[in-house]
Amino acid sequence: MLRAEPSLTVRRRSPSAFQSRGLDCGCRGAGGRRQFLRVAGAAGLAGLGAGLFPLRAFAADLPAVALLLSCIDYRLTTQTVNYMTRQKLTDQYDHLTLAGASLGAQTIFPFWVGTFWEEFKIALKLHPKIDRVYLLDHRDCGAYKEVFGIDFAKNPPLETRVHADELRKLKGTIIGQYPKFTASTVHMGLMDLKGNVETID
Repeated sequence: MLRAEPSLTVRRRSPSAFQSRGLDCGCRGAGGRRQFLRVAGAAGLAGLGAGLFPLRAFAADLPAVALLLSCIDYRLTTQTVNYMTRQKLTDQYDHLTLAGASLGAQTIFPFWVGTFWEEFKIALKLHPKIDRVYLLDHRDCGAYKEVFGIDFAKNPPLETRVHADELRKLKGTIIGQYPKFTASTVHMGLMDLKGNVETID
């Protein structure tokens, strides 16, 4: 059960706070560039290998039945795929990414909001068998830090509460706009940096 912390008010910063500077995804560090190059190189080799040695057919055999929204943070790419594998959805979900995940889909950056809903809409049009949605935020998220001006990683209970608020708001909007989805088919989770996912009700 989440406990509220009434003594601390959390507010999003104004749009002017973000003018002339970019978002820090929270993944900077000495190894950031090297890690990016390693990931990019591995992706290139994987793509080459897939072209030379096709492993399996998909699309027609495994129609998309779910839609996932997660953050862009490269630190959790593998963990996110593993999470969806645990849901028994390998190669059966469309994957949308925005910095901040649920926050990015409804934040002060209006173009992000529009992009999310346009992609959401076209995913359902192209893949009408989608019958569930996964909203996956993560801890130590740089986008949340930028938008709220608070390093939530230093206060895990507050971090949980704020992510849960954003996840629930987005879930409610999805259900309101798309009646095919219900409280039981829109799933919310908060992932830590080890890939463990706390279910948000």
